[in-house]
Parts: sequence; C-alpha cells; structure tokens
Amino acid sequence: MNDEQFLTTEEVLEYLQVNLRTVYRLIKAGKLPAVRVGRQWRFRRRDVEHWLARNRTASKAPGVVDAGERSRILVADDEQAVRDLLVKTLSGGGYQVDTAVDGLSAIERLRATDYDLLITDLKMPGMDGLSVIREARRRSLDLPIIIITGYSTEASAIEALNMGVCGYLTKPFRLQRVLAVAARALGDDPPPLDTRDTIENSGFRPE
Repeated sequence: MNDEQFLTTEEVLEYLQVNLRTVYRLIKAGKLPAVRVGRQWRFRRRDVEHWLARNRTASKAPGVVDAGERSRILVADDEQAVRDLLVKTLSGGGYQVDTAVDGLSAIERLRATDYDLLITDLKMPGMDGLSVIREARRRSLDLPIIIITGYSTEASAIEALNMGVCGYLTKPFRLQRVLAVAARALGDDPPPLDTRDTIENSGFRPE
C-alpha cells in the first residue's frame, strides 16, 4: 500500500473537517470507500477528494450537510408539547428527528431503524423509559442515550445512569441545553441557537 495515495482516519478527519461519527456513517453508507488494515481504516486520497468535491457541489450554501450524513435522533415522550419542542430544536440544529408517543412505539422504531441517539422520557404510560433503554441496550451497547425526567434525584433516573446513559435533561430545561447535551453525546460541536426559550414557555407543565 502506497502511503502517498492513502490517508489515515486522523488525516481524513482533518482534511474533511468532520467528526469521527460522520466518517463512520459515510463508510457504512458506501459514500466514502475505505480499506480495513488491521484495526484501522485507510482511505484512498482520490476517493476523499471526490467525496469533498461532490459534497461542495451539492451544497448550495456553506455548512449545508446532506440529509444522509446528519445524525438521526429518536425522541420518546408521551407529552406532545415536549415532543414538538424537541423536534423543532433538534431539527433546527441540523439533526434528523423521529418521535415516539410511548415506550412501545419507541421500541418498534428502534427495531426498524438505526439511530445515532435516543432521547427518552422515563415516565410514560404502559412501557416506561427504563424498558425502552433496556431494549436499546440489547440492540446496541454503543448507542448514546439521554433521559428526560421531572425529578433529578428520582430512583429511576439513577438506575438509568447505571445502565450507561450518557446524559439527562431535567424539566424544565433550556432549549440551548438540549442542543448542548445532544451534541456532546454525538461527539459534535454544539449547533448555534440564539434563544432563551425554555420548556416552561411552551405551555407544558410536568406532572
């Protein structure tokens, strides 16, 4: 293998100015050909340059990312006001967002689609958030999970954290924090959001 024709993963990250998760999504989608060498990936320079040129051509404005390369998030919460706020906030941050109205719907979506992040309320009718987390963990040990709870000290929140949850949002929460926590879980830079709105201002009140 000629080192002048191939790039390491670290070189590709610097060259494309993207994060590691994006590179892995590109490999999985077949958009960025890569060769496995032991435990590392190697990328042909001309393939990387071709992807970069194509992406620049397809983007009509700086910073526009193809939908297939955006992180996909599942939001599970039985309160419509919360779902609507999270969809609006996360979509505005450049993420693809699906929703589930309860635990059972969330599990069905997890079985049908590969997500980059799960955000779930703990208290939902029928199947609760802990059951959703257990199913998510059975399917993937690496899936980042964020929990939504009205009480930061409740036992279920502590149990969820012991199950490998990487973050939590306590109601009421600022929308800027939603983006910050999601970005941290996904390994992204926090998307900009100029707002002081909170979930309190939506008309939603946690029980």
